[in-house]
Amino acid sequence: MKPMGPIPPWFEAEEGMLLIEGSGVAALVDEAGDTPLFVYDMNVVRAKIALLRDAMPDGLHLHYAMKANPYAPLLAAIGPLVDGFDIASGGELEMALGSGMAAERISFAGPGKRDDELRAAIQAGVTINLESEGEAARALGIGEIVGVTPRLAVRVNPDFDLKGSGMKMGGGAKPFGVDAERASALARSVIAAGAEWRGWHIFAGSQALDAAALMETQAATVALAARLSDEVGATPPLVNIGGGFGVPYFPGDLPLDVKAIGLALEEVLTLPPDSLRGSAFALELGRYLVAEAGVYLTRVVDVKDSHGERFAIVDGGLHHQLAASGNFGTVVRRNYPVAIANKFGLEGPEQAVTVEGCLCTPLDRLADKVALPAVEPGDLIAIFLAGAYGASASPAAFLGHRPALEMLVGD
Repeated sequence: MKPMGPIPPWFEAEEGMLLIEGSGVAALVDEAGDTPLFVYDMNVVRAKIALLRDAMPDGLHLHYAMKANPYAPLLAAIGPLVDGFDIASGGELEMALGSGMAAERISFAGPGKRDDELRAAIQAGVTINLESEGEAARALGIGEIVGVTPRLAVRVNPDFDLKGSGMKMGGGAKPFGVDAERASALARSVIAAGAEWRGWHIFAGSQALDAAALMETQAATVALAARLSDEVGATPPLVNIGGGFGVPYFPGDLPLDVKAIGLALEEVLTLPPDSLRGSAFALELGRYLVAEAGVYLTRVVDVKDSHGERFAIVDGGLHHQLAASGNFGTVVRRNYPVAIANKFGLEGPEQAVTVEGCLCTPLDRLADKVALPAVEPGDLIAIFLAGAYGASASPAAFLGHRPALEMLVGD
């Protein structure tokens, strides 16, 4: 048998049935109408936000990175609890505005913004995080054409990265942001052109579980923002210090010590450098807020043996939950936490089971030789940590299968 990651602490059972916000998942499936089904518990999201608010320095803005999960009811529920949304496309812009988030609290990053996306963002009053000098020129030109002063921040490719991060977004040659040595010149040119300069966006990496590495990166980020602001000769209204807070997906992963990170960041921000004395600071998080709130439920349609190994074939797969298959940003495939939802927490013998999706590809493996109770057709398989980079980050159209259903509870 192969190990799996830890099941998040938010979930309980009643007579062997997994409960989400007090309801058995079988009843939730009946309510939704079918499987596969993503269920998101909004009360878990609230708890994560409350944990951060308690741990982080007073006054630190909290932004939600929509790419983690743009499910409309979730956005509507998260919006009043955070200080802004960070988006990465024109489609996300429409969803953010449709959720009720005010345009002045939305920032737009991404290295390939089209002219029509820039136009829509400028006309709405959204802050654009500039990824290059060329994008700056296009944004300024569009602002002149439509008669609207663009709100522009500069995304910086820092001269460091986030050690131990799952995806490195800064340091070295990157498609993201403007290299640190050119960032202040771009900010000066934006100000000189008459745009409303909104500050800096500095994002070094994601999915880090090393608190010390995050503390070091945050301190370096603030120092870099101060140096660049000195070079510009102006105080930035906002410094977005990025995010990178990870969650424990895999065997051996431990929860991040956010209290320690908050104490270190408070020390950094209590007496900021002179050039940042009037600046606000923002933390940009997606996965950390929503991953643990989600469960992907898929039904066993067949159980079969092959060369001494047992396979549970389910009606879902990587077309809904690509990350659990190991095909989304991981080098070595490891098991997400998995359970039989209608036999959750029951004592008894276990067997090694491989959970295979319904697609005609060997890549469609949701769990590899994990210890589960005796599995039967009709059982519900629960894959945890499905609240981030699930339905919207998976190839839903592959092989023509229908998309997964989604449901928000606890709202």
